[in-house]
Amino acid sequence: MTLDNRLTRILAGAAVVIVLAACVSVRDRGGRDGEAPPVASLPASPSASPSGEVDGTTTAEEFQRDLTGAMSVAEEYWKARFEDSGQPFEPISRLVPYRGAGRLACGSEPVPANNAAYCPAGDFIAYDSAWALKAFRQIGDAFVYYLLGHEYAHGIQNRLGITHRYTVEHELQADCMAGAYLGDTVRVNALRLDSGDLGELQAGLLAVADDPGQPWFAPESHGTGKQRTDAFFEGYDTGLKACDLS
Repeated sequence: MTLDNRLTRILAGAAVVIVLAACVSVRDRGGRDGEAPPVASLPASPSASPSGEVDGTTTAEEFQRDLTGAMSVAEEYWKARFEDSGQPFEPISRLVPYRGAGRLACGSEPVPANNAAYCPAGDFIAYDSAWALKAFRQIGDAFVYYLLGHEYAHGIQNRLGITHRYTVEHELQADCMAGAYLGDTVRVNALRLDSGDLGELQAGLLAVADDPGQPWFAPESHGTGKQRTDAFFEGYDTGLKACDLS
């Protein structure tokens, strides 16, 4: 699959204009903000783990394996897409763990606790290690692949010079791109999902949705549960053409 022809033009003249880290935050909540499509309506995937090893444990060691694997899969996916367009690809420089607020900064901005973020100043993905491990144990290993895919998508947006007027537009596009990287990789059998992983992805998307009543135009808005789920699975089902990389 090749990227849209518009991508080649964007790459040729892109300027890095994103200055703040984009992030994902999981909050405990009792209800849903919007109804997500039923898992039964989503495409089935093979029942096996990405690594071929026994899946389903929740150890810190498996979390680190999944985190490293997700980073590798995202890098290989985007490298291939750029090469298809005849453009050089520079992978995101590193994956940085931290613990709690005030321990890490993106430029002059502190990275908050209980988050994962792509930082354009330094070109790295940061994640609160205690929070991410807890989310892995509560939601499942598929969420780790979404989380890294979403933040890697922000790195790709940065490389392409893509900006949006509203934060929610930027975040929903990253959700779509994360869905495309996972769906496309599954379709070529480079990644295999367990039978319950689509449900985990759905649960994760609902967990990172905005609280009910949050204004869509607020600087911190990422989208409702329905918006985030729709954006992700549009990318998952149909690939990058759903994500409007223009």
